[in-house]
Amino acid sequence: MSSTVETNVRQEPDELLNKIADYALNYKVDSEEALSTARYCLMDTLGCGVLALSFPECKKLLGPYVEGTVVPNGVRVPGTDFVLDPIKGAWDIGAIIRWLDFNDTWLAAEWGHPSDNLGGILAAADYISQQKILDGKEPLTIQDILIAMVKAHEIQGVMALENSFNRVGLDHVILVKLASTAVISSLFELSKEETINALSQVFVDGQSLRTYRHSPNAGPRKSWAAGDATSRALQLVILTMKGQIGYPSAITAPTWGFKDVLFKGNNFQINQEFKSYVMENVLFKISFPAEFHAQTAVEAAVTLHPEVINRLEEIERIEIITHESAIRIISKEGDLNNPADRDHCIQYMTAIGLLKGDLVAEDYEDDVAADPRIDSLRKKMIIKEDKRYSKEYLEADKRSIANSMQIYFKDGSSTKNIEVEYPIGHRRRREEGIPVLLSKFEKNLKTHFDENQANEIIEICANEEALKNTSVVEFMSLLVSKK
Repeated sequence: MSSTVETNVRQEPDELLNKIADYALNYKVDSEEALSTARYCLMDTLGCGVLALSFPECKKLLGPYVEGTVVPNGVRVPGTDFVLDPIKGAWDIGAIIRWLDFNDTWLAAEWGHPSDNLGGILAAADYISQQKILDGKEPLTIQDILIAMVKAHEIQGVMALENSFNRVGLDHVILVKLASTAVISSLFELSKEETINALSQVFVDGQSLRTYRHSPNAGPRKSWAAGDATSRALQLVILTMKGQIGYPSAITAPTWGFKDVLFKGNNFQINQEFKSYVMENVLFKISFPAEFHAQTAVEAAVTLHPEVINRLEEIERIEIITHESAIRIISKEGDLNNPADRDHCIQYMTAIGLLKGDLVAEDYEDDVAADPRIDSLRKKMIIKEDKRYSKEYLEADKRSIANSMQIYFKDGSSTKNIEVEYPIGHRRRREEGIPVLLSKFEKNLKTHFDENQANEIIEICANEEALKNTSVVEFMSLLVSKK
């Protein structure tokens, strides 16, 4: 006869919770390459956030939920004059960072944007630093921010290497929530037990579905989902600091744990140690605000622009050879209903590249999308998979994001096949990419700040040693809107 009584014994914390907590609290980041890359990542991410303030649909979501709310020593949101509760501050910073799909990327079995974690990191660090000053202590510095960024990138990226959340219908922002919770716990100097408690809450949370990223429901939630996740991480840490207990088998508990409820019974695969691999290999979106699987396709289209722009009516077909993930995520036919729909369509993005010889954030707006030539080109596109591209996309020593494009004309002629295996933001093109990244940073700042303020920010960011020693409070003050 089977027992109907459950054994109520709390087990030791799940191995993954223990491992992440130990890494977040105790690992010493000693990779100069990782810390140097983190500085560029900080600059690029903030620049993307500032650029997003040019878009009303983003800007109207920012600020306190109740207008007029005053928060003493609250969190500053770059490019604004808001002073917010830390949790809403993290939401706002995370939202502006991700709004234009222009910040860094990590591609593996799961994909995502590790700099999304900066929303929670900056908000927590600003709040902690102001409290420290009130207590007569030294505030955190930008070096603390860079270390937290390296660790957040590593947690999110290593978790993504062999664990596909999208294949069970979950959005990758669960990894933002997880990584942010870990490093925010470290910034608050939580104990290992408290950090494990906070991390367990991440897995107990119901998780976001990918509904808002895919046809026929693609929509603007994808632009604030990461802000929501990093904000929730800060909230979970604060709840833990208020004494909320953790759930040690949140992942593995039979029937009720994350693995059984949401991961189809699969175990997590973690086959390398958490160090600094992800920051060293992160992919910057430098040239185009485009979903990363299409970056090289857009580059190929821009290359072909001069050859085809005066022969559009002569085009018979456009062949785009790509990798499996691009086909699964961003290959779309039919109507595209909003900017979020368009920036997840490889056909739309490459059509813009062919027509304009460039792709900018404004190209996803309705007025540009109304150009009938775009849909005319989309209808002529044929998308095919190259198995080698798909294979090398996942290889640790390559991590290519390859696309090629060739255009065939009605008279039987064709363009050359333009193949781009690595985007300019790839580690293999760092030397070529960093000057372009710095130019992008300056350009983005000057869309919002006046010349003097923009130059002041650029100057401090350009001096690596001075930046590392700058207090978080001082740095955030530089980013406050003075308009």
